[in-house]
Amino acid sequence: MALLENRVALVTGAGRGIGAAVAQGLAAEGACVVVNDLGASLEGAGVESGPAREVADGIVKAGGTAIADDTDITDFDAVEAMIDRATAEFGRLDIVINVAGILRDGMIFKMTEDMWDAVINVHLKGTFNTARHASVHWRENRGGQYRLINFVSGSGVYGAPSQPNYAAAKLGIVGLTYSCANALRGYGVTSNCIAPVATTRMTEALGNRGTFDYSPGNEKLSTKNVVPPVLYLASSRSDWLNRRIIAAGNGRISLYTNYDEQVAVEAETENSVWSNEAAFEAMECSFKEAKEPPNAFDPKP
Repeated sequence: MALLENRVALVTGAGRGIGAAVAQGLAAEGACVVVNDLGASLEGAGVESGPAREVADGIVKAGGTAIADDTDITDFDAVEAMIDRATAEFGRLDIVINVAGILRDGMIFKMTEDMWDAVINVHLKGTFNTARHASVHWRENRGGQYRLINFVSGSGVYGAPSQPNYAAAKLGIVGLTYSCANALRGYGVTSNCIAPVATTRMTEALGNRGTFDYSPGNEKLSTKNVVPPVLYLASSRSDWLNRRIIAAGNGRISLYTNYDEQVAVEAETENSVWSNEAAFEAMECSFKEAKEPPNAFDPKP
């Protein structure tokens, strides 16, 4: 029996790149897949149903089950209709995977309101829309093996200097994912993040000049190398794993630590109220000794 047989998945941004690889991987393991993609440009312009349809047709041709969908995930009501269509078509919805995204890069001092709003709208609001409407279905059909898998990025975890909008959206998705993990676990839902490293439309222009070698010939950064941990999270075997970030790509699968308290100081007064000077001294004495975690965007020595 295939790993995901009799399970139904919705994948946003599945017309190209990582999303397409994920959709194809799900179908190869027996899942019925809703292939969602608006078909927009990297900057979010235009609409083209072709990418989603081509991926869905390819899955069907290979013997799998898939339907294409070109819903705009920033449209709250349209996403509700997409979820309803998925459940009507296949009778259920077990897995929602949010991959869709756009880029509007610029340093913070050059970032326009439109650049900010466009990226936040697709990444953060789009992820909210699918999670919100899927959660209604899961709550009404509690007790399944449901999976919410949201794609995030090292850009948010580490703070990419030229992507304040993208970084904010992706780290916002982490908070949303954790909130869903806490809120929905009683209904049979796990909620986790995937932080991919792969050569896609978003990274191919970097070539070997970025943090990683995004040259097309680098198989370690193939989109297919991101798929196995996503399939694991989508399966019933992962019911123990919740509220975490998993990085995937470049030949590695890694588990990020959550935001744990590193160092704490307590006021030594009777009512535990700090004076300014006491707080300053305590913070300098204790926090300066704490090791700063490594950051992908630190200057190279």
